[in-house]
Amino acid sequence: MKAVRYLGNHTVAVEEIPDPTPGFGEVLLKPLAVGICGTDLHILEGDYASAPPMTLGHEVCAEVIGLGEGVQKLQIGDLISIEPHIYCGVCVYCQTGDPHMCPNRKAPGVHMDGGMAELMVAPESIAYKLEPGIHPGIGSMTEPLACVVHGIDRLQAKSGRAIAVFGAGPAGNLVIALAKQAGLYPVVAVEMREQRRELALRMGADVALDPTADDFTERMMQLTDGDGFPYLVDAVGSSRVLSQAIPLASRKGTILVFGVARPDDRLEVSPNEIYAKELTILGTALNPHTHRRAANLVGHIGLDNFEFGYFTMDQIEQGLQAQRDGAFDKVFIVPNGAIA
Repeated sequence: MKAVRYLGNHTVAVEEIPDPTPGFGEVLLKPLAVGICGTDLHILEGDYASAPPMTLGHEVCAEVIGLGEGVQKLQIGDLISIEPHIYCGVCVYCQTGDPHMCPNRKAPGVHMDGGMAELMVAPESIAYKLEPGIHPGIGSMTEPLACVVHGIDRLQAKSGRAIAVFGAGPAGNLVIALAKQAGLYPVVAVEMREQRRELALRMGADVALDPTADDFTERMMQLTDGDGFPYLVDAVGSSRVLSQAIPLASRKGTILVFGVARPDDRLEVSPNEIYAKELTILGTALNPHTHRRAANLVGHIGLDNFEFGYFTMDQIEQGLQAQRDGAFDKVFIVPNGAIA
């Protein structure tokens, strides 16, 4: 079969590799839509540890086409999303309820073969059944949505209070959609690109502002009667964003670091400001125990507002460039050809 392989040293190639065979408790999958995300770019840039050579793709929507012995619930023809983490089960984090902190975690598309291939094998335990008839592009968004569900859980936001979301890319707009559904008000999107600000408004933002505007800080403070925001989310992954967010936080404010920053990115902070305001700065990683909830939600949060861009495996370089350029709201590889 054909697969998009990361070979190391910033190199991607489409190669012929052996067809996989499902083992005990595994399903054979036909990937339909596989999202390209910032993590994939970090892998290619060498900023995110991976294990080449391996097949890329961890945001996977696929059809079940074969069952290994011992599969209990899934059936041939089911549409599924992959929760792309396999945990060791024996470390202290796995055994105390925080498997996403597992130092031995393996991820399809990062440390082992993922979904940018004509076929894929996965344990049934990480294959989550989606609603029948859901569009594969939307189904592929289950994985990033599961990460956002975890982030919103971490934030513990109260309805009727203000939230500012920095970055209105795919993840930021998922945060906006869930914040709106949770009853936060106003939901404010902070984004430089006009196209993304417009998408944020369609996804539920009450206001969308350009952080480079001369009156940005003034308008942000006006939205909270000068108190600042009780909740702020960095959906970019940037010290620059955090440096903007901290002064805009209210007393007792919480800042959620959702975006994946480069490992060498650094931020100078004022400990006195954190102390005096009693600020809380939270990290959020991956999607522990949230993939089922995301699979239930993914078809009901307005993702049909996104403009999707589809590329074949042979167009992987164009797809990666489209991701870098932000040419579409979300970019996908379609390993088995066009989808309706």
